[in-house]
Order: sequence, then C-alpha cells, then structure tokens
Amino acid sequence: MIIPIRKFVNIPPSIRLTGKTMTSLRALLAYNMKERRRILGVTQARLAERVSTSTHYIGQIELENKFPTPEMLERIAAALEIDSSQLFSMDSFPSEVIRQFQQGFLSGIELAIADVISTTKSELGKMG
Repeated sequence: MIIPIRKFVNIPPSIRLTGKTMTSLRALLAYNMKERRRILGVTQARLAERVSTSTHYIGQIELENKFPTPEMLERIAAALEIDSSQLFSMDSFPSEVIRQFQQGFLSGIELAIADVISTTKSELGKMG
C-alpha cells in the first residue's frame, strides 16, 4: 500500500511562539529574519538596502504576507551574514518550543497513520 505524502503534509505541526502559532515556513522565515536582525542590530530599512529591495517588502516577508524567491532568500541570508538554510533553522528557538514542535509533528503523523489504518480496514471489510 502506498501512503500519499499528502497525509503527512496536510497536518501542520504547530508551535507556540510569543503568543502566535507557527505552522508554516513563512512563520519560521519571519521569526529567523527578525531574530537575526535583532542580533545584528539591523533595521528593516538597512536590510532592505543591503538586499536592494524595499523596506515594505522586507516588512511583508516578516509579516508572513510575502515569500521571497530563492534568489532573494540568498541575498537576505548574505545580508544577515548566515547561510540560506539558517533562515529556516530552528536552532535559535528555545528547547521548549522545539519540544512542542516535535510533539505536534509526531501527533500529526500518528493521526495520519491511524487514518490510513482505518481506511485500509474499511476497504478490506468491503472486500471480505
């Protein structure tokens, strides 16, 4: 039996961070950009200058309204003095937040597996 990857992808793992539920790459990117800017003492305007874009666009990314192209991600990472993969890293998160993320993710997998088992049993019951 083939289990569609969609069973896992459609169940977003959630973590709580500063009162907000993080369920997407947009949220992870926004958090890491803000945190890295804070560490470097760089404003949105200064980051925008460094990557040759508008302050509005940087703000929209950090508000999770826009998602940058791969090329823009590379420019943002370079301006923030990190590798592009670190824009999506959970290394800067407190361990409790990571634990919550892992629990949510595992819970989602458990639900997906239970759904597949239930569906399979139901289909086998119809055959027999």
